[in-house]
Amino acid sequence: MGPEIYLLLIVLGIIALILLTIIGKFISLWFQAFVSGTPISLFNIVGMSLRKIPPRVIVSARINSFKAGLKQISVSDLETHFMAGGNVIAVVQAMIAADKANIPLDWKRATAIDLAGRDLLEAVRTSVNPKVIDCPPQHSQGKPSYIAGVAKDGIQLLCRARVTVRTNIVQLVGGATEETIIARVGEGIVGAIGGTDTYNEVLESPQRISKLVLEKGLDSQTAFEILSIDIADIDVGENIGATLRTKKAQADMEIARAEAEKRRAMAVAAEQEWTAKVMENQAQVPLAMAEALKTGHIGYYDNLKFQNLQSDTEMRSSLGKENKGIK
Repeated sequence: MGPEIYLLLIVLGIIALILLTIIGKFISLWFQAFVSGTPISLFNIVGMSLRKIPPRVIVSARINSFKAGLKQISVSDLETHFMAGGNVIAVVQAMIAADKANIPLDWKRATAIDLAGRDLLEAVRTSVNPKVIDCPPQHSQGKPSYIAGVAKDGIQLLCRARVTVRTNIVQLVGGATEETIIARVGEGIVGAIGGTDTYNEVLESPQRISKLVLEKGLDSQTAFEILSIDIADIDVGENIGATLRTKKAQADMEIARAEAEKRRAMAVAAEQEWTAKVMENQAQVPLAMAEALKTGHIGYYDNLKFQNLQSDTEMRSSLGKENKGIK
């Protein structure tokens, strides 16, 4: 063979080495899938890389699902879910956990839940191991908070409840979250306390509140199923009824004072009006006397008698006022 043949073989060898180096990782994934009993063609694995899909993620998810008995999940399903922005590994793990726990969960529902932004694996775990929700939740400083309700006798009760729930997979998409459960349970507790005649009835049997709240079906249209509601703590608060009655009495007193002040002002106004009329009438007396003297209806001596009588009346009024002041 001539030197041209050797040169050609060297070039072909270099090219082959480069190709083997490039596709070496794909061959390892193909061999891993082959020995796991879930053969995936080498061209399919290379195509994943060209479609910007990490082949290792898809191959690992396929092997895990196939080994767990979920043979209905195809490579195409895994690729489609990844390209839609889903978490392939988490969905496969959740479906495996659901299958082992005999929880009905198909691929379509699982991917829909994952694409909706819900933590599917955590939801499946909560379905198997129910979790407890504090109602109301504690403050950020760790201090306990309470739900305030008032019985018919006006006594305020402060309650804390612990709600045991498990995930409702069927309503996980579109169902209300924990905040709705907490709000509904709080509303139910307030209503149950408000329906009791005295606060002693609640203190004697707190389970009555739990029973009334559970009967309302508070988990309707939510992503959870309420298993139990337990009253963790009850404290007696303020006497709201007495406070309201006191405020009402104070308000009634202020109204009465306003009405009395109104009547006093009207009386003062009437007195001033009467005094003005008297002064007006008194001002008419000299004019009438002058007219009577002019027309001859009364004589000069009659006028003097009237003036003496008026002076005597004024003197007596003045003496009466002085004697009243002395007393």
